Amino acid sequence: MTTFRTAVESGDMAAAVALLADDVEFHSPVVHSPYRGRDAVAPILHAVATVFEDFRYVAEMDDGDDHLLVFRAHVGDRELEGIDLIHHDASGAIDRLTVMIRPLSALQAVAAAMREQLTGS
Repeated sequence: MTTFRTAVESGDMAAAVALLADDVEFHSPVVHSPYRGRDAVAPILHAVATVFEDFRYVAEMDDGDDHLLVFRAHVGDRELEGIDLIHHDASGAIDRLTVMIRPLSALQAVAAAMREQLTGS
C-alpha cells in the first residue's frame, strides 16, 4: 500500500487522496471548522502541491493508528515548518488529518496562496 508520505513526496496527490477515508476530517491551520469528506479535502491537497515549494518531510513518528510527519517548505519568500498529524481508521484509511504550520508569517503566506489557488481571488 502506498503511504501518505510516499504519495506526497512523489507529487502524486491522487494517490494521497485515495488513502483518505470517504468521511475523512481535515483540520486546516487556517480555518476554524474542519473540512469533512474526501471530495472536500481533495482540492486542498492538490492546491498544497502547487503552493508549497521545495516541500520535504524531515522527520516521522509512528504510534499505532497515529502518525506524525514533520515537513519544511517555502511559500514565496517565507520558509515554514509544520506537521501532518494523521490518524488511521480500523481499515487503514486516513480518517483524520490535522496540519499545523509555523511561524505565523509563513502561515499567513500559506493562507493567501491557498485562497488564490482555491478561489482565484
